[in-house]
Amino acid sequence: MPDLLIELRSEEIPARMQRKAAGDLKKLVTDALVEAGLTYEGAREYWTPRRLTLDIRGLNARSADIREERKGPRTDANEKAIEGFLRGAGLSSISEAHVHSDPKRGDFYVAHILKPGRDAEEIIAEIMPGIIRNFPWPKSMRSGAASAKPGSLRWVRPLQSIVCTFGSETEETRVVPFEVDGIVASNVTYGHRFHAPEPIAVRRFADYAEKLERAKVVIDAERRKQIISADAHNVAFASGLELVEDEGLLEEVSGLVEWPQVLMGSFEESYLEIPSEIIRLTIKTNQKCFVTREPGAETLSNKFILVSNIEAKDGGKEIVHGNGKVVRARLSDAAHFWKRDQGNLPDLETLELSAKKFGLDLRKPLDQRMAKLDALNVTFHAKLGTQGERVARIRSLAAELTKVTGADITQVDRAAVLAKADLRTEAVGEFPELQGIMGHKYAVLQGETSAVANAIEDHYKPQGPSDRVPADPVAVTVALADKLDTLAGFWAIDEKPTGSKDPYALRRAALGVIRLILEGKTRLPLRPVFEIALAGLKEQRPEVAGDIATDLLAFFHDRLKVYLRDLGARYDLIDAVLAADADDLLLIARRVEALTAFITAEEGKNLLAGTKRATQILAAEEKKGTEVAASVDERLFKLDAERTLHASIKVATGDARDAIVKEDFRSAMAALSKLREPVDQFFDDVLVNDEDTAIRANRLALLGLIRSATGAVADFSKIAG
Repeated sequence: MPDLLIELRSEEIPARMQRKAAGDLKKLVTDALVEAGLTYEGAREYWTPRRLTLDIRGLNARSADIREERKGPRTDANEKAIEGFLRGAGLSSISEAHVHSDPKRGDFYVAHILKPGRDAEEIIAEIMPGIIRNFPWPKSMRSGAASAKPGSLRWVRPLQSIVCTFGSETEETRVVPFEVDGIVASNVTYGHRFHAPEPIAVRRFADYAEKLERAKVVIDAERRKQIISADAHNVAFASGLELVEDEGLLEEVSGLVEWPQVLMGSFEESYLEIPSEIIRLTIKTNQKCFVTREPGAETLSNKFILVSNIEAKDGGKEIVHGNGKVVRARLSDAAHFWKRDQGNLPDLETLELSAKKFGLDLRKPLDQRMAKLDALNVTFHAKLGTQGERVARIRSLAAELTKVTGADITQVDRAAVLAKADLRTEAVGEFPELQGIMGHKYAVLQGETSAVANAIEDHYKPQGPSDRVPADPVAVTVALADKLDTLAGFWAIDEKPTGSKDPYALRRAALGVIRLILEGKTRLPLRPVFEIALAGLKEQRPEVAGDIATDLLAFFHDRLKVYLRDLGARYDLIDAVLAADADDLLLIARRVEALTAFITAEEGKNLLAGTKRATQILAAEEKKGTEVAASVDERLFKLDAERTLHASIKVATGDARDAIVKEDFRSAMAALSKLREPVDQFFDDVLVNDEDTAIRANRLALLGLIRSATGAVADFSKIAG
């Protein structure tokens, strides 16, 4: 079976676009081949900064012939109908059609059409120009003389050459002929821009990859990552250091080089006075370099790892020297930011009103930055006011939340007021990723308590399913206030997530609240909290109206379902305990946990079967309008099974109710499990639909007691099985 090799070589493709672009090329080409009637055994994509490559193995040399029957009119149809049939079927004469008979339809014409297959090379040459011209780059450009013409090729960077070869292992490969904007497909590629710029003739993928390797190009991005990672660890180890892992940077750097060469540089130790987070981001963001540290140390060393695309004759001394100069210049800027943020702002007299509003001490740098944030009226959102207004809302909501979390209200108030202050620092202005982290550092420097400093950093957490959840009550309180204000605010202005779109990360905020509540075992009824958050918003924005809390609670239910399912809970058990007005998430989770344990045990399965039978019979009779007694009359019992069940329900209901009051749901389930035998015996011995209407109504009322007893814990009718 023949193999197909495609390479699209261009100027440097941005690293962030390479992986997706290679995947897009694979999908577009393979989908088009399959649609044209070809099949293949396997396909794999490759990419470097200067090329997208596709290796397709075992491609059919030709598409299959297609035989098609097209039904036509009856043989006695008028002439126009027959002429239309001939045109549609591509027949020149009715004699070329076949006559078929049908008992109902009679005799009618059928055209037997044969569509011969096509050579794969013809199909490839037909599909490739369109794929290249319409390639889904996030951003693209026109280049060269042809760019002045309408409809000229747009590519992420100037496209320079196309390789397209086709053939099997036992025969010489052939070039599939096509051209795009004057670029003609061939079997010629080029190696490393500096080390091997000469043309290279290739045949199939194995030959292509081998020759490129000799020409200083590692075509496999995953292998480039492995080379960089291994060499970086080895270089660091040789200096008695360890590499600080960074998967995102490793992915990016592997997209910047075709022939990775790992080197070590250094900077003055005096720069280590800057926080490690700033050093790491400075070196990563500006020079795409890795940082190192002493084994097990929390702070960094003054050595960094860089990855070059050139195998330098001097062993990389000049490359290291050049990178070191830039790193020092950037660290000098970072040191300037760090020192300025610890000093006084020049216009303190203009901040006194804001300082008074928030109880700030203008002798402290972080307090000054918070006052500046408010005084400048920095916008949070056009419809939700300024950052200062938002901090006031968070402060007020956090104070209410202390009644639940038990956090010290004075420390919560201080943390809430300073939580956003670092947004006005120069360090965060340069590196927004450091918000919260820098607030913590500046808070420690100006003598804030550890609880306040930690809360300033942790109030953004958790920021995803794997992020750390704060444990300190002060941090938990401010984190909850921050996220709940965000959610209430965006719900109030009807900026909710839609489909896959969630520009304000509201799903993540809701998950953060859920994790703070459940993992922190916090009892926090949500509806009253929503109302408090919305009341604070309405004070600033009187136009906010509507039953926002109900809609927001439904959103939390959806996110809770996702969270619990990810933990392994069954969807039907969640639905069974999740009432529409339930707003105590910890209570819901405990009910699900207890129900899961109960329903997987044998007695739970049996009780479920009996309960579902009772509720189904009762629901069916209620739907028909059958009379159901308002209460159970023991005088109408005819059988011992009725009396036993009624007595058992009274005992189980009382025991379950007492357990639920104590929020001991396992004991509540255990109490209900005692109904298993009397329910089974009832259905074995008793005919519910007795001929006597009074007895029937009484027995249906008894089934109602079963439904009510189990319904105190969960809606058993929603449980599968």
